[in-house]
Amino acid sequence: MGALLTDGTSAGVRVWAVGALCRAVADALEARFNPVTVRGEISGFARAASGHCYFSLKDAQGQVRCAMFRRSASLLPFQPRDGELVEVSGRLGVYEQRGDLQLVVESMRRAGQGALFEQFLRLKAKLEAEGLFDAARKRGLPLLPRGIGIATSLGAAALHDVVTCLRRRAPHVNVVLAPAAVQGAQAPGELAAALESLYRLAARGTIDVILLVRGGGSMEDLWAFNDEQLARTIVRSPVPLVSGVGHETDFTIADFCADVRAPTPTAAAELAAQPRDTWTAALRLMHARLQEAALRRLDRASQRLDQAAAHLGRPSARTAQQHLRIERQAQRLRFALAARVRHSEDELRAARDALRGGIAERLARASRQCERFGMRLELLDPRLVLQRGYALLTDAASGAPLTSVGAMHEGQAVRAALADGVVDLRVAPRNVNPS
Repeated sequence: MGALLTDGTSAGVRVWAVGALCRAVADALEARFNPVTVRGEISGFARAASGHCYFSLKDAQGQVRCAMFRRSASLLPFQPRDGELVEVSGRLGVYEQRGDLQLVVESMRRAGQGALFEQFLRLKAKLEAEGLFDAARKRGLPLLPRGIGIATSLGAAALHDVVTCLRRRAPHVNVVLAPAAVQGAQAPGELAAALESLYRLAARGTIDVILLVRGGGSMEDLWAFNDEQLARTIVRSPVPLVSGVGHETDFTIADFCADVRAPTPTAAAELAAQPRDTWTAALRLMHARLQEAALRRLDRASQRLDQAAAHLGRPSARTAQQHLRIERQAQRLRFALAARVRHSEDELRAARDALRGGIAERLARASRQCERFGMRLELLDPRLVLQRGYALLTDAASGAPLTSVGAMHEGQAVRAALADGVVDLRVAPRNVNPS
């Protein structure tokens, strides 16, 4: 046994610097193993902006970190995916900055399907044979949802992206969150329970569409969405369900079961909620068309009144026609001014209530206004004047109107037009008072 030195070390025992030890281990690995070929399942594959690829190879007993630099990665004949079983050739070494064992991969080829991927394919084939993926059972999304349900984790970045998108595009739509784990052994059960809670709200008419979302990750990270119980829960949704899980290249069983598959969580939110500005513009167009229709109706009513007045042949017919034209123009100006004011007010209220029946309310209001205008115009009908006891006197021979006593003479034949017919009269002698 070596003698102890004052610093606590033993005489004859070498003390390694950390970096030197890492280099020594790397040299030993180089001499013992390299070059080396390894067979395993890809996990956590990622391609950096530099073109380098990083991933792990694993099996039931262990895993090793791998790096494939840009030059080698550019020669790959396929796109590696999590879960694939591959054989790689390269050099085993130590990444000295972290002291990690690392395999620098120089070539890669497929060696079959990985265990997780094979399990995914088996479940997919089973559910597809049962009809869970049939296009015939897929439903379209509502144009104007009253509420949107979201099933995801409270801490997920996907939740922030979805809520931000909905707040920007449709702030008037109610959003209900059903929190659940999106990763781990308990995640499938929690996701199914979260969906069931949203289904109960959908049955009461609170929500019209459901979003099942999660951000990207490896195949293991997304495995909760490949659960058979969750798949069967998804197809029982009483309202359309959108799956936005992972990135555009990620596919899960949940995607195939959902009514609509979105490439990302944000895309799921965009599909579920149309921009508010689109509907506001549509309302403005409908308002303009409604105003034009009301004005045309008012014009037709005015023309009918003009024709009725002309048929009566009243002495004041021309004056009445001019009066009616002036009144019609005044009405149109007032109508246009009121419409402009309502248009400004409607724009302020459009985000809150224009999408909930505002069009029908405006149409009813315009119809009532037109009815009132018609009633006012009918009050100007000369026949109503005759019904109040007045009569229209005309000379029986010439038909000229008689508007003054001085224009009449004794014995003159006079015709009186009353409300219900015509009476022939004759002017009686005038009473002369003696001086």
